[in-house]
Amino acid sequence: MAKQNVSEQFVDILVRAGVKRLYGVVGDSLNPVVDAVRRNSAIEWIQVRHEETAAFAAGAEAQITGTLAACAGSCGPGNLHLINGLYDAHRSMAPVLALASHIPSSEIGLGYFQETHPELLFQECSHYNEMISNPQQMPRLLQTAIQHAIGRGGVSVVSMPGDIASRPAPEKSVEHALVTSRPSVKPGDEEIETLRKMIDDAERVTLFCGSGTAGAHAEVMEFAERVKAPVGHALRGKEWIQYDNPYDVGMSGLLGYGAAYEATNECDLLILLGTDFPYNAFLPTDVKIVQVDVRPEHLGRRSKLDLAVWGDVRETLRALTPQVKAKSDRRFLDRMLKKHADALEGVVKAYTRKVEKHVPIHPEYVASVLDELADDDAVFTVDTGMCNVWAARYLTPNGRRRVIGSFSHGSMANALPQAIGAQFTDRSRQVVSMSGDGGFTMLMGDFLTLVQYNLPVKVVLFNNSSLGMVELEMLVAGLPSFGTTNKNPDFAAIARAAGAYGVRVEKPKQLESALKDAFRHKGPALVDVVTDPNALSIPPKISADMVTGFALSASKIVLDGGVGRMLQMARSNIRNVPRP
Repeated sequence: MAKQNVSEQFVDILVRAGVKRLYGVVGDSLNPVVDAVRRNSAIEWIQVRHEETAAFAAGAEAQITGTLAACAGSCGPGNLHLINGLYDAHRSMAPVLALASHIPSSEIGLGYFQETHPELLFQECSHYNEMISNPQQMPRLLQTAIQHAIGRGGVSVVSMPGDIASRPAPEKSVEHALVTSRPSVKPGDEEIETLRKMIDDAERVTLFCGSGTAGAHAEVMEFAERVKAPVGHALRGKEWIQYDNPYDVGMSGLLGYGAAYEATNECDLLILLGTDFPYNAFLPTDVKIVQVDVRPEHLGRRSKLDLAVWGDVRETLRALTPQVKAKSDRRFLDRMLKKHADALEGVVKAYTRKVEKHVPIHPEYVASVLDELADDDAVFTVDTGMCNVWAARYLTPNGRRRVIGSFSHGSMANALPQAIGAQFTDRSRQVVSMSGDGGFTMLMGDFLTLVQYNLPVKVVLFNNSSLGMVELEMLVAGLPSFGTTNKNPDFAAIARAAGAYGVRVEKPKQLESALKDAFRHKGPALVDVVTDPNALSIPPKISADMVTGFALSASKIVLDGGVGRMLQMARSNIRNVPRP
């Protein structure tokens, strides 16, 4: 039996850790690893056109599967292209292992061609970042990197010179046991007792939920019923908590809607569940606040806390709920539910009035029709910018759908690459990329990756020929829009030229049939929808403190918003509320 080299051993360990694909672009120092993948039937090399796409795709795969995903870049410029997607994966807590291939080990520190220092460059977007300088290091170092990525939730980076990758692997290498899942974390009895007393003493409790409520929907609903609490959510919490939720009062923050702001600011006790909600201007300063989070570094970094609880949401609520006194007074909950329904009634007209005549097409209408036609278990990937608004307000969660975006890092061009990673996990599952024309064109080359692998991703392009969110920021700042207009081609024609299905939609009456045809198509498809560049949106509550930095996107320009099927949900939730 031929002796293994370091690259072959590296790939074998990835396979044992559950990695099924390695996304990247081949080249020089990375070639030994790519060749090892070629010869290993348990793992697939996914050739993308840009390494940033590789990192975004790996991050999306990790978010869909909950298991380790991997990407790779060759030395210098190759692995530098990974960095933006790795930042996104790291901030999304997606377990990703990145291989940053390196220049020959004998040349490090001598200004060699394409020399960079990966162990410095990736420090801020990883839990673990080390270089293999000797074959004897590799098995243990890679194992450590994998355990950091999985155990802490985020990115690990391993850099490896090409010559080290080609050397013989160490003799009698020990096959270490690998961590492949994370444990549950239950708070201590003292914290549970303190929280119980605070809840029993409060008259009005509100829950505000983030992505940390994943897998805890039943527990949150049971707890909300017991304490008669309205339930709001952040954008990343929407898919996990809004469906089948009779206590729903909408979303707070820059893309917010409904009564979530009022519910969080008019309660006695606000409980933050699994959220690292970044916009502290939307959080109250004069109510008691408790935060429950599995990551202790998140506790208290957004607001002053009266109690910090280190634990995951499901285990915390399982321990807490039986001990809390059941509340019978629904007046605060019912008032918030009514406010929520009233708020949604006021904006629903945006996509119901004369939509068949409105040209360019309302993007709200596009999102509404897309929500109606998409599969019940569809995966939506969403570009940063105005697509975030339409996804937040129109996509209806049901416990089976997924919505993935660059919600913490806020990168452009994320939707198409993330759709690639999502689709590779299951070719039979519908994956829809809600792309803006700005984001799509930034990494448009990887539309060819869809064609090359015949991935049936459906790209719905919201084409308003502008960087809409940036225009909005400029307007709020009193600046004329400048540098925000895109001169766009016929993207459908480009898709067809690339070998995919492409259709352009310029009139509302064409939209439904165009989407249905694209969804029926077996391979990749692009629907180029020409949308109104003047369709902008604001959150329900604005103060001077909120209009700073990215909060400029929460402009004071009031245009009709729209909320899609969420109005139906709100109406349903207040049917049994006693009328005054």
